[in-house]
Amino acid sequence: MKQGFPVVLTADRTLMSEYNGGIFLGFSACIPRGLIPDSVYFSLFCPSVKADKNGVVEVAPYGTRKIEAALLENGFSREEVIVAHPDRLDRVIGPKTKVIGITENDPLGIGPATSTFTQIFGGEAYMAVKFRELLRHPSIRRFKPKIIVGGPGAWQLENEELRRELGIDCVVIGEGEKVAPSLFEKALNGEELPRVVYGETASIEDIPTIKGAAVDGLVEVARGCGRGCRFCVPTLQLYRCLPIDRILKEVEVNIKAGRNPILHAEDVLRYGAKGIEVNREAVINLFKAVKGYPGVERVGISHFALASVASAPEVIEEISDILGIDEKNWFSGQTGIETGSPELIEKLMRGKCKPFTPEEWPEVVLRAFEILSENNWVPCATLILGLPGEKERDLEATVDLIEELRPFKSLIVPLFLVATGGLKGKAESFGLEEMGQRHSEVFLKCWEHNLDWGPTLIKEWTERNIRNPIARHGVKLILSYAIKQGRRLIDRCKKEYYYDLKAMIEDLKSERVKAMPVTTRFLYRLLS
Repeated sequence: MKQGFPVVLTADRTLMSEYNGGIFLGFSACIPRGLIPDSVYFSLFCPSVKADKNGVVEVAPYGTRKIEAALLENGFSREEVIVAHPDRLDRVIGPKTKVIGITENDPLGIGPATSTFTQIFGGEAYMAVKFRELLRHPSIRRFKPKIIVGGPGAWQLENEELRRELGIDCVVIGEGEKVAPSLFEKALNGEELPRVVYGETASIEDIPTIKGAAVDGLVEVARGCGRGCRFCVPTLQLYRCLPIDRILKEVEVNIKAGRNPILHAEDVLRYGAKGIEVNREAVINLFKAVKGYPGVERVGISHFALASVASAPEVIEEISDILGIDEKNWFSGQTGIETGSPELIEKLMRGKCKPFTPEEWPEVVLRAFEILSENNWVPCATLILGLPGEKERDLEATVDLIEELRPFKSLIVPLFLVATGGLKGKAESFGLEEMGQRHSEVFLKCWEHNLDWGPTLIKEWTERNIRNPIARHGVKLILSYAIKQGRRLIDRCKKEYYYDLKAMIEDLKSERVKAMPVTTRFLYRLLS
């Protein structure tokens, strides 16, 4: 469309991917550019979603779809609004284009996962690189539409000088459905936009149903959390569940595009709960309804809480039966351990362990992993290094807990604390400079666990999720090589550096020691 669409919605290239069928491979956008060649990264780990000749994408990030739906349900026409591929903006932006809305998860590359990986490996994360490229697109520079940025990472763009430097007109921090229509209307009318808008908490009635398919079939079933951790953002405090009929409408939208649903919430197991306790009937009814919907072959989830697992083992068993989960067709989702220290749980996350006490937290985690293992669930868990008030004994407790989790098929990813949300201005972010020997021990213990389970998980996951045999072999080859090199570096850190990870990384960055063999460096340059 040479004249362009009045409203263009998009996201950076790393979010316009279905990650070869594994939504959690999206975390690869957090790794620094240069760790693997771009050609390999974008073909195997982050292949592009399809777009038609006009630049319209087949599927889009879930947040983008929600804003699209909010606009269409509030007076905007389909002819005015398009969801476009970031590489094809020249086909949708023109003299009639007044505003572009961009969804971002981590625009500056300073989120917990990204800051951890970039500090360890050096360089800049793909997400930050691609966000900057998007803002510099020739069509945006030529026609100068208003730029509105929202999404989970919008908080990073609160600084006025930074926004001016990037050319961003407005940033929406928090939930966007209620505020987006009026902002985009102002942009269409040529009115001045507020520089920063703090989104309003949307009621169930205000949360629109997506009109187009989402990346990997994502479907929101609940919003918020309500557990009240100190580092939580305020909007996560209010817990809301969408009714099943609304959920099924989004399942249908995704099924029509050939996508099986992934149910999304901070804790899917608390669907329908009035308090902290798991509502067995509501959760089981949800899974039965979604799995039984015409065309649904399998169902996934995004997140669950370990306290919910430990408090309702029978629900895990019933879900497994409904979905036909077995050892070969295992189930996965993201969860948070964060620490093995009851003292830190008491101080910072009392709600995280409910209905249990902070003193019981290590036993809760262990029991939850046992239940998950018995039912063929594979948790991808996070730990946080550098929590406020963290002491040596807290790290020792975490090391002990990781050791106890060794028998269970799982991933445990250590992340550096980023002081946002409730900790903003009250705590310091943690980084490589603050890393002591005990922090290094926690970090290495986690990755030893991951590398032990890596070969099994890679084999099973790639065979089940990646249909293209060339892509499957390529992903297996790269990840298997990464495991081999990871083991070598961990062994070196323990034996030569005596758990001083910071010193080893400094030597690697200065090339006093080599991370890759000569043949590997040659192949890397050949592919770059």
